[in-house]
Amino acid sequence: MEDGTEPAGTPSGYSGLKAVFFNGTLKRSPQTSNTDGLIAISRRIMEKQGVSTRVIRTVDHDIASGVYPDMRQYGWATDEWPELYPAVKDADIVVVAGPIWLGDNSSQTKKLIERLYAHSGELNGKGQWAFYPKVGGCLITGNEDGIKHCSMNILYSLQHIGFSIPPQADAGWIGPVGPGPSYLDEGSGGPESDFTNRNTTFMTWNLLHLAKTLKDAGGYPAYGNLPDEWKAGTHFGFENPEYR
Repeated sequence: MEDGTEPAGTPSGYSGLKAVFFNGTLKRSPQTSNTDGLIAISRRIMEKQGVSTRVIRTVDHDIASGVYPDMRQYGWATDEWPELYPAVKDADIVVVAGPIWLGDNSSQTKKLIERLYAHSGELNGKGQWAFYPKVGGCLITGNEDGIKHCSMNILYSLQHIGFSIPPQADAGWIGPVGPGPSYLDEGSGGPESDFTNRNTTFMTWNLLHLAKTLKDAGGYPAYGNLPDEWKAGTHFGFENPEYR
């Protein structure tokens, strides 16, 4: 409502959900991250609904590059990803957030997606791919062009490895083209942007709605999407026209 009160029929029942936000900033803590400013909007909405949230700033951790669950088995001396991955495994909602550099996602964001991809061949308790039925979204900040490009890359990557993407699952803020203020800079207009605040709010609620719907339903039915069953010869109605 315009006075800030909640409208009649505000949904409830999200308190059992867990969400993790990955911040792909290149700035180590405690440096100010503009991306954290946008994450905070979504996080506050979730926490008001009783959702458990966590923010992981990947640059603060010694995460190896690669596409395997534990890169220490592939020549790396150290790799903190195996200690961070349980946050993903336990989460119902995963939000990938980060800045724009040269019109694209940051190296930290790309590394995160590669490490998520490392688990895409694993299976959940039903025998489906590991990320069924987790829900994914993204938040982007920058003062150059690229919000939609970065969002397309992230959301495609997440759905490709098994995440479910609700409607309008991305939001962002961008300053004027060329050098200029960042989201949290004084006078940037970022925190006051109605467009950004609306889209971030809609994204957050759509993530909550889909995550709750899937959790209440016990996830996706385990039919037509079981890799081991396909390998064993169960093809769920598929017919090869060459053998008709």
